[in-house]
Amino acid sequence: RADGPQLPLSPALSLSVPSTLQRSPTSEMALNGTAQEEASATVLQANFKGHTARKEKEQKLSSVTALQAAYRGHDARSQVSGGARRQRYYMPAEVSKHDKAEDLWVSCFSSVLDLTTLVRAHPGALAQPLIEAAGTDISHWFDPRTKDLRKHIDPQTNKEAPFVPMGRFIHCPDGDGSVEASPAFKVPWWTDKSLVVGKLTRKTRKIKLLNMLTNQETVLEVCAEETINEIRERYLEHNAHAASYVWKRLDAKASHVLDMTQTLEANGVPDEDGKFDDLSIPDDYYMPTLQLYFSDDLTVA
Repeated sequence: RADGPQLPLSPALSLSVPSTLQRSPTSEMALNGTAQEEASATVLQANFKGHTARKEKEQKLSSVTALQAAYRGHDARSQVSGGARRQRYYMPAEVSKHDKAEDLWVSCFSSVLDLTTLVRAHPGALAQPLIEAAGTDISHWFDPRTKDLRKHIDPQTNKEAPFVPMGRFIHCPDGDGSVEASPAFKVPWWTDKSLVVGKLTRKTRKIKLLNMLTNQETVLEVCAEETINEIRERYLEHNAHAASYVWKRLDAKASHVLDMTQTLEANGVPDEDGKFDDLSIPDDYYMPTLQLYFSDDLTVA
């Protein structure tokens, strides 16, 4: 009881803290300092890792941006008016698709010219003959020897003047030899090489492509001057993985891998239309066939 006699505690039962568990103020400060150093090191490492990760991400993003910009630039350089893909050679049927003022092509002496910007810069009556001739060949407007405007004697003035049955057009002088004022006009458009987008093919050919993987046949009309690589570009419209195939031709003895940098004729695929004409055989009676063997899908990436 509380009011009873108090018994002294035995020394053996007295509570005491071992000296090893007791911390002096100096050791306490040392421990705190070590903990702070470790925490600072952890924060520093985290910051360094974060900085490195951000730097790597920025470098990757910069590389991707540069690659995309280069691709877009290449793609833009490969395009002409109307979204058409730039080619070395065009067929008359391809030129005929560009038959309006906002997308205007003409062919002249084996060259294909894009006159869209010209007509846009010179609206009015002088642009009308070009708009009416859009998508056609206008070689007959010019002298085949000089490649300049045809001339004739004007029956009203008895003077030499340009022969323009469709009417006077842009950069064409009038009967007095004057041309409409234009600060940007240095050379007439029919001699301006910057307007040329390609050449007009001298002849078209039809070939059959046989996909040996899917057994699908595709008939293509191509320019006789085009290489197999250029023909493959046309085939991409039908098969986006055209670059994953080996192109071959068969003859009576064996199959031959085609040289993609050469034309059909150079690869041993002759144009026999002349013989067919001599024998009165229809053009579509026989068509040379190229075999496409799947190699590896390199176009997925």
